[in-house]
Amino acid sequence: VTDYNAPLDDIKFCLRYAAGLDEILQLSAYEGVEIDDVDPILDEAGRFARDVVAPTNRIGDEQGVSVTDGTVKVPAEFAELNQQLVENGWPALGGSPEHDGMGLPETVEFATSELWQSANMAFSLLTMLTRDATHLLKAHASDELKQTYLPKITTGEWAATMDLTEPQAGSDLAAVKAKAIPDGDAYRIFGNKVYITWGDHELTENIIHLVLARIDGAPEGIRGISLFLVPKFLLDADGNPGERNDLVATSVEHKLGIHGSPTCVLNYGEGDGAIGYLVGEENKGLAAMFTMMNHARVEVGLQGVAISERACQLARSYAHDRVQGRVPGQSERAPIIYHADVRRMLLLMRSQTEAMRALAYATASQLDKLHHDEREEAQKAAELRLSLLTPVVKGWNTETAQEVTSLGVQIHGGMGYVEETGAAQHMRDARILPIYEGTTGIQALDFAGRKVLGDEGREIGSLIGELKGACDAMEKDDALQSVGRDVRQGLEQLEQGVAWLRDNATKNPAAIGTASVNLLMLAGVVLGGAYLAKATLALRSDGESVDAAFADTKLATTRFYCTHVLPRAHGYLAAATADPGATMDLDVDSI
Repeated sequence: VTDYNAPLDDIKFCLRYAAGLDEILQLSAYEGVEIDDVDPILDEAGRFARDVVAPTNRIGDEQGVSVTDGTVKVPAEFAELNQQLVENGWPALGGSPEHDGMGLPETVEFATSELWQSANMAFSLLTMLTRDATHLLKAHASDELKQTYLPKITTGEWAATMDLTEPQAGSDLAAVKAKAIPDGDAYRIFGNKVYITWGDHELTENIIHLVLARIDGAPEGIRGISLFLVPKFLLDADGNPGERNDLVATSVEHKLGIHGSPTCVLNYGEGDGAIGYLVGEENKGLAAMFTMMNHARVEVGLQGVAISERACQLARSYAHDRVQGRVPGQSERAPIIYHADVRRMLLLMRSQTEAMRALAYATASQLDKLHHDEREEAQKAAELRLSLLTPVVKGWNTETAQEVTSLGVQIHGGMGYVEETGAAQHMRDARILPIYEGTTGIQALDFAGRKVLGDEGREIGSLIGELKGACDAMEKDDALQSVGRDVRQGLEQLEQGVAWLRDNATKNPAAIGTASVNLLMLAGVVLGGAYLAKATLALRSDGESVDAAFADTKLATTRFYCTHVLPRAHGYLAAATADPGATMDLDVDSI
């Protein structure tokens, strides 16, 4: 169950050919970093993920977490794991040197994050959210807050959380009621937050909560929300954790999966109020919080890749070992991997995982360009592309992870339905991914409304045009001709879906709502395949020494995706462009 081998060949492939790491390393921020420097880092990260992180995965699932007298307890093995992670410098890999980070490309840090998430997703949510918080604070915090808090958060010595949700306000943040009362240079925070991932623990010296609340007298709705930095322990004169702040974890949720990750109910201000410090401007907290949330959404999409990879490895191993039935051409009973339908399921798992990875890494590369390319035009281009692809990565990757982990259970048969094999845990853990950081429906509305209609289809049109250019090159390669044709057809179907939305959004107010999820899934299936195919083309075109066996396997996997997964674009297009009345005409009491 704990066996995990880092998929370093495919990660390195995606870094180079989907994310364009060679180009990223040309940025002045990474002067002195060579492509050959990255491989040893990934090799060591893979070893750490396999030998140190992965063995804790089952422990966290079985032991879970608890809360006693306002203190959350997690498995003891997590403390040693986190200590090793921090001592080895892994959380600081992509952090700014100004704040004690190592200053390596964010895309490389993204790759190591996949390894931690595959090895133990529940634990790795701690490091993920802490890393996401650094992006928010760098963009919006005052210099004083940055100097005080960012170094320890960057190194992982202190953890960070995102505190949005309240009992009466799920995804509707306009309903946030937590209040902030000015008190000198600080504020006193009162309120209740729920579903706070890693909201309390004892793995780090301090926990820095980023909390949405309303200053007394603020406008109603989202226009009156401010953002506050609220430490678990207030700092003494030397900047070290001292007095406990007025906040407490009152309970932890009992969840379907990610049992090792404490999802907490936090009460602020049971006494005189929790001391908090304003981040950014008054009443503009939600915009600041979205800096963290959007970064987290890309990483949740990466979690879809990571948990799918873990499920793939387990299913493949079982299929090689489980002997059952006979196949043509063999006189003896055979391992089930020789059965055509099992191979079909394994290739569905593998090809979709690799397409998700290509899409996620191509998206993550825009972070490096946005933050470190000195050319204003390049920054703007990266921002547009990142904004367009974020809801697709978050939505499609996490929905696809449901299929991949479910197939993992199916391949195990009855043994997949019992906990001993570990297949069921992957399926349970994956189920949260389309829910947190904005549900699939929210991602789809963002994609269709803001990202497609919001700029009149210009950015999605530009991306489709670029990918069609890659199809031109594929169709000149004998081995990739059929792939190029299939991807081109998918891109044309995506164009049709976008055109329908633009034509119908103003004619029927329900059109966006009824079409958006299918349009997002259409985009994911097509763009995932397009980025996978484009990277495969780049691999085959590389004049450097390429492992022939890997290249052949990648080509075969890409072909399988184009023949077994990409045809789903037909169905998504039909559903996206269906008459909205088919969804809306039935009376609500009859549903």
